[in-house]
Amino acid sequence: MAEQQLREKVTQGVAWSMAEKIGSMLLSMAVRLVILRLLTREIMGYMAIPTAIVTVLLVLVDGGFSQSLIRRKDPSRTDYKSVFLFNMTIAVACYLLMVATAPLVARWYDMPVIAQIAPVFYLLLPLTALCAVQNTIFIRQFRFALLSKVTFFASFVGGLAAIACALAGWGIWSLVAERVISVGLRTAILWWLSDWRPRGRFSMRPLREMSEFGCSLMATDLISNFYNKIPQFFLGSLYPAATLGSFDQAVKLKDMPAVTGVQAVQNVTYPAFSKIRDERPKLTESYRQVVMVVAYVMFPVMLGLSAVAHDMFAVLLSDEWMPTVPYFEVVCLAGLFYPVAVISMNILKARSAGPLIVRLEILKKIVMTAIFAVTIPHSVMAVVWGLVAIAFCEMTINFLATLRFTDLSLYRFVRTLLPVALVSVTMYAAVRGVAQLLPEEGLLRLLAEIGTGAVVYLLLSVVFRLEAFREVAELLRNQLKKRS
Repeated sequence: MAEQQLREKVTQGVAWSMAEKIGSMLLSMAVRLVILRLLTREIMGYMAIPTAIVTVLLVLVDGGFSQSLIRRKDPSRTDYKSVFLFNMTIAVACYLLMVATAPLVARWYDMPVIAQIAPVFYLLLPLTALCAVQNTIFIRQFRFALLSKVTFFASFVGGLAAIACALAGWGIWSLVAERVISVGLRTAILWWLSDWRPRGRFSMRPLREMSEFGCSLMATDLISNFYNKIPQFFLGSLYPAATLGSFDQAVKLKDMPAVTGVQAVQNVTYPAFSKIRDERPKLTESYRQVVMVVAYVMFPVMLGLSAVAHDMFAVLLSDEWMPTVPYFEVVCLAGLFYPVAVISMNILKARSAGPLIVRLEILKKIVMTAIFAVTIPHSVMAVVWGLVAIAFCEMTINFLATLRFTDLSLYRFVRTLLPVALVSVTMYAAVRGVAQLLPEEGLLRLLAEIGTGAVVYLLLSVVFRLEAFREVAELLRNQLKKRS
């Protein structure tokens, strides 16, 4: 009975989280496309550097303790307050440091605007830390429907504000407004909805108890996020801001479906994997099914975006952004491997000790360093292909590390994903074929490509009776029954 209840919680959690992530993604993509039509590649290049800095520092702000609280069996008031005060102290310190050093960063990249926006934009650090505990509590309670609604509403308001500011000619400040308003509103709503307040006493004891896992996780995520932003840091000093803007937006547009889709599953499966971490057969099958379902959804999305990239940019954006198309076509391939890598890392977080995760990250970063050392001095396109190679290496290393904690063999892993991959590649070929048959680019060709891809993928899934298709269909039927 408990197993069935856990399965239902995971299923409902994934459904709500996917709904929120897909809704937020579509909203973010709509906002992004409108803003890209109103702003230049150069402005986007200016924004890439402070955004990369915030992405790295948010890991330091959390310190890995939020995920440690999720994994902890019965956190006390002291545990929560201690983590909250730790997060806030680090966040305020990082904010003050970044504002103080912003003029130096602006001079290094020859982007004076960075110093101008720093005092407002870096407010994202303390604002995020303010609601970290509330977010953790709701995750522990599997209240993903609530989190989904809050995130979507905050993103919607922030998106509207960004469009209004862009139309008013605010330039880069429209991007600042979008992020600060979204995060600030989400924080305010979570405080209003949560009963938790930082009462009780502060103690170093729970921080010390969680430090081995939390600090290992922090070090892992910090290294990972820093390396993920290395191209932006280096390309910003080697190439014009417009080139950096093209590269950065190609990666961001790829990340919208790739990262948001995976996060939807990750947020739910990590606490679920943690609950069954000592039941090896159950953990193995859950791991396999999650990888299979996520691949079934993400493979066609990423290959489809790569296939329709030219027409999508031509129809939805101005000529200003057409130089971004080659980068986007290639970087979408990285989205094939990233989902599997993240899910495998969830298994490691649930089952392994922190030091193993750090050692794996060091190994992956050695590989990344070698790839970046070769590609960054060569060209931006070389860097993009390097990102694809890095994503594949990360997936391989993470999966091989899970072999000691589950019974999912390499053969069974490949056998699970191969049918989905073959059907997705066939769909990609069909879409590109339609583009060749209809030489006149525009909205009609784009719609024809999308329609062809959807029909071919679903038809092949039915004809070859893909296990992933049956699993997804079953999940959807169960959700519809509960609704009715």
